[in-house]
Amino acid sequence: MVEPHNFLLLCFTSFFTLMNPLSIMPVFMTMTNALDKKARNRTAAKAVVVAFITLIAFAFSGEILFRFFGISVNSFRVVGGIIFFLMGQDMLKARLVTVKMDDSAVKEYINDISITPLAIPMICGPGAITNSIVLMQDAQSLALKGILIGSITVVLLTTFLVLRSSTLLMKLLGDTGNKILMRLMGLIMMVIAVEFFFSGLTPIIQGIFNITP
Repeated sequence: MVEPHNFLLLCFTSFFTLMNPLSIMPVFMTMTNALDKKARNRTAAKAVVVAFITLIAFAFSGEILFRFFGISVNSFRVVGGIIFFLMGQDMLKARLVTVKMDDSAVKEYINDISITPLAIPMICGPGAITNSIVLMQDAQSLALKGILIGSITVVLLTTFLVLRSSTLLMKLLGDTGNKILMRLMGLIMMVIAVEFFFSGLTPIIQGIFNITP
């Protein structure tokens, strides 16, 4: 039987490490620098809510869905890598900077980026999804399941608070600083995308050709 305090520590540390809110913040800043404070906070809130729903859904039904559709975690990594690369390319060219947007454009933009790539796969990536499935299998009692859900909630609330603090940093950086940061993070995101892509593609190729790693 898993000890509750050990399980709590495992859940919190694993999800916090996998989601890594501090690494998401610079990307969030560059993608939302055309929005005002209210819209930026709305984006962060929606991304966190979508990530929470996704993790809970996969925790309770992920293994069944994966088997039913024949989806693997490696496929998630490949798709995530492609999404990251395309977003990084836009950021590198500063295409995400918009001088002015009307209310409908702002709403559409928030809907676009809050779900993909912020919620999925940045906050709720293949690692976090897999972790939720595995830990739910280990949670044999209702108490342990509650600890798992509580840990996910706390980590995501922390993520939201970190993203909200980006408003202050954006004011300190100014327009020029934001553009420089955007290009820098775009380059880093493209590098991460390549790593993401090949970390998922390599096991798939090995499986197809029966190559032993």
